[in-house]
Amino acid sequence: MQKSIDHTGPQKRGFLSGLAADRSGNALALVTASVIPLIALVGGGVDMGRSYLAESRLQQACDAGVLAARKKLGSTAAVEGVMPEGVAEAGQRFFNINFRDNAYGTENRAFTMTLEPDYSISGTATVSVPMTLMKIFGNTEMPLTVDCEAQLNFANVDVMLVVDTTASMNVTNPTDSEPRIEVLKSTVLDFYDALGDGSATSTRIRFGFVPYSTNVNVGHLLQSDWMVDEWTYQSRRPEADGTTTTWSWYTTSVEILAGTSTPIAPYQDDTCPEDTLVYTSDPTVDIDANSYYFITHREGIDYECTYSDGVVTVSGTEYSGYDKKNIWTWSHNTTDDNYQYIYEPRTIDVSAVKGAAGSDPTQPAGIDLDTEAPIGSDDGIMEHWYVGCIEERDTYEIDDYDNVDFTRALDLDIDLVPTPGNPATQWRPQFPNLIFEREMPGDGSEGGFFTVDPVPSYDWFLNPGWEGLAACPHPAQKLAEMTKNDVALYLDSMELGGETHHDIGMIWGGRLISPTGLFADENANIDGKATKRHLIFLTDGQTMPLDINYSAYGVEPLDLRRWDPSAPAGGLSHQQVVEKRFSVACSEIKKKNITVWTIGFGTAVPAFMQQCAGNGHWFEAANASQLADAFEVISDSVGDLRLTD
Repeated sequence: MQKSIDHTGPQKRGFLSGLAADRSGNALALVTASVIPLIALVGGGVDMGRSYLAESRLQQACDAGVLAARKKLGSTAAVEGVMPEGVAEAGQRFFNINFRDNAYGTENRAFTMTLEPDYSISGTATVSVPMTLMKIFGNTEMPLTVDCEAQLNFANVDVMLVVDTTASMNVTNPTDSEPRIEVLKSTVLDFYDALGDGSATSTRIRFGFVPYSTNVNVGHLLQSDWMVDEWTYQSRRPEADGTTTTWSWYTTSVEILAGTSTPIAPYQDDTCPEDTLVYTSDPTVDIDANSYYFITHREGIDYECTYSDGVVTVSGTEYSGYDKKNIWTWSHNTTDDNYQYIYEPRTIDVSAVKGAAGSDPTQPAGIDLDTEAPIGSDDGIMEHWYVGCIEERDTYEIDDYDNVDFTRALDLDIDLVPTPGNPATQWRPQFPNLIFEREMPGDGSEGGFFTVDPVPSYDWFLNPGWEGLAACPHPAQKLAEMTKNDVALYLDSMELGGETHHDIGMIWGGRLISPTGLFADENANIDGKATKRHLIFLTDGQTMPLDINYSAYGVEPLDLRRWDPSAPAGGLSHQQVVEKRFSVACSEIKKKNITVWTIGFGTAVPAFMQQCAGNGHWFEAANASQLADAFEVISDSVGDLRLTD
């Protein structure tokens, strides 16, 4: 039976209404209706994910670009207020490396940088991200823009240079044209330029210097209260032996008859050349009952040599047909007591080196002491001078370097401020000409031995002051804001000599840079800024202490303050003791948050110095170029790059 359908009146419906009423095929209709929003949801997620990834990578590339540009700009160019050629190229190169063209399907990559008035570098990076499924809805691309900025953030900077000034610094490295000391001077001045003077960034940059060899010259930096009033020295005194001698005294005069005598300009060599001098003397000729003369003849070269740190300094005189008439005229006779010497420790009043007030610096001063036998009109008094080198305060012979007792090893406590009136905590002025080393030959010849007990003798024993065995370097320089000319003048004033005692250089480098020690008031942070502290230790030689040196620890085999050669603690040699103490001092310095760098210039860096500085902080420089590279790494480390918001 056929059913009719009425199409009139209220039964008439629209498409959607009919679709809603028509239950046939409903599932297909619903799926069809949901496709469009589903496409929008999925496509938006895909495109937005790509956009977020691209934006993150773009920000990283922008940061890398401005950081590279700011580092390339450095500090000197910032002072000039211009962006030098190559800075923009460096920034663009790092940006490109970190966000390559068409990365993540992007287009229209662009990166621009601007040098800001505060010498930071700002950047803007843009890119377009093409849409995929979202194109259906008319969104063809999404533009991305990120901003970045980098500035060179200078903390206040303290740099202490501890410099080996032994004679070997006068040696020229095989591939260089100047001696090591001259190369060092120019390199340090370039290092100064790399750091700048701090004016562009309103920061304090200070330099200090500790020249070292056998000792350090720090007396002018010490307060009078930090120095003892008296000290015991290995010296001597004359003593009459009960016999007499009659002496005839003559006046002398000379007359050059012929020839020339020409001084030889000093030079360095590995050995001392053999003399070619031929010396002859004619018989004496009486002039009258009280006077006579004789003629001497010299032909050839008379060499004079001094030895220091394995280097021989040669000088002398060349004679050619040189004839001299020597005239002696009797004056008078005297009868004097004969003397021997009692070589022994002597306690001496040394308060003359102190200023009027306890806070005054110590000062060069002499003391009169009877170390000579009074013969004739000579009263036996000799004046001995203090010029600034010191003997260290109390210590002990360490038998366990992993557990040092700093209540006894006061020399290794770099922060301990001396207590007035407590000699254990105070330093002692060095008087080299007062020292006699029993029983070492006074003429510097081979042989002899050390004797701790007093020795009576008619012989002259070794005096380190007279024999060049008590080198006192140029005065150390406290941390100070210095101009480039100040630095140049200081470097030019350094003199070379002595042996290589690394520990005393490290100890005093630490004392002068420590923020909590002797100079805490001067070395503290200022202007609300942290201070980055760097100690640069440069040597051109291996440890080379001599037992006959008069060093910061006295004459070591006689004073026995830190090393007993007859029964050394742990069986350590003199060299090993110096190196162990260097390492202890270095460890104490690093506890003060001071960065230590070590450089071997023309020499290998020994293991104990490598361990002191740590990986990346020690360098071996065989020539001027490599030394410059080492200082460039250090100067780069001083500047701290950071991102700004």
